[in-house]
Amino acid sequence: MLTSKQKKFLKKEAHHLKPVFQIGKSGLHHTVIEELNAVLEARELIKVNFLQNTLEDPKEAGEQVAEKIGAEVVQVIGNVLVLYKESENNKTIELPRA
Repeated sequence: MLTSKQKKFLKKEAHHLKPVFQIGKSGLHHTVIEELNAVLEARELIKVNFLQNTLEDPKEAGEQVAEKIGAEVVQVIGNVLVLYKESENNKTIELPRA
């Protein structure tokens, strides 16, 4: 569980990032979740864009994904979801202490 200080830090880090995934009308399925997990292992912090034609609610979808892959939802703004998962092999982000 991230503290508010850590979330604030991650929001700042994610500000300049471009979305690496787009979720459309096919929604979240097993393959997308696996790919999200792989990209999070490589990058630790990503943005996911939910297109207008999707049936998914970004907030609910983010919570589902986070629960399935052990990630944290940093924030949801409109149709953009920011996810964080500490990498086991490619750790680059040093979170502030609680």
